[in-house]
Amino acid sequence: MLSKFRFFQISATFSSPAPRKKVHFPQIVAVTAKFRSQMGAASYGTSSSSVSKLIFRQLFEKESSTYTYLLADASHPDKPALLVDPVDKTVDRDLSLVKELGLKLIYAINTHVHADHVTGTGLIKSKVPGVKSIISKASNAKADLFVEPGDKICFGDLFLEVRATPGHTQGCVTYVTGDGPNQPQPRMAFTGDTLLIRGCGRTDFQGGSSEQLYKSVHSQIFSLPKDTLVYPAHDYKGFTVSTVGEEMQYNPRLTKDEGTFKNIMANLNLSYPKMIDVAVPANMVCGLQDVESKAA
Repeated sequence: MLSKFRFFQISATFSSPAPRKKVHFPQIVAVTAKFRSQMGAASYGTSSSSVSKLIFRQLFEKESSTYTYLLADASHPDKPALLVDPVDKTVDRDLSLVKELGLKLIYAINTHVHADHVTGTGLIKSKVPGVKSIISKASNAKADLFVEPGDKICFGDLFLEVRATPGHTQGCVTYVTGDGPNQPQPRMAFTGDTLLIRGCGRTDFQGGSSEQLYKSVHSQIFSLPKDTLVYPAHDYKGFTVSTVGEEMQYNPRLTKDEGTFKNIMANLNLSYPKMIDVAVPANMVCGLQDVESKAA
């Protein structure tokens, strides 16, 4: 089944989106079930006596209440790592942690074009040569690699599956840890602003659609196993993690029928995002605005 998916390796580089049929990757790899992994008390399968450990850290930027996630394969000789939704203001902290843990950062990826903070991706690329930026092709933003539904982003023997979850923005994706005997269990879903803990992202700008968001969550996230851990891009109440099962039962918006949900979203009366006029243009170019001065 895995052969039908594209797998990203660090050797692949792109500067602009291209039609899917014209995208060619220098190296195609397949994930093989050679390892058993574990993180804390989580079980990762028992197909081998070898152990593959997922390193996972959840990091917080207080001004925008943004979570950044660090994942790495500790069993691989290079300890390849990636950062999900880095923030420019906390790049030095994140890179210090990568160095302390002895990891090799290969990817800086975003769930969507953020409107409330500037991504740290561009600054990371200026400080760590060889790191590749990743965002969805549907976002129309600049990056080194562009992902589409069904793609898999490999780091060592672990991978993230890409699921399209538009609605908050047209280019939103959810990254989900792999489904296989050598992949973390329970699975982990990095949902960006599509699904928050007991909430969801707004749908009134950046091509948002409450109808799309509702369908995205129910078809692409609520279809995952109920014990799948939900890690959003933001939380404003101090929550750090939820599960698919919890959100299916307790989310005050997405447990409603579609009509009620659309009415809720149409009457939120939210204020204009204070960072949007700065963040969106910067994030459309991978956060590269003023990157030289920030890196100095």
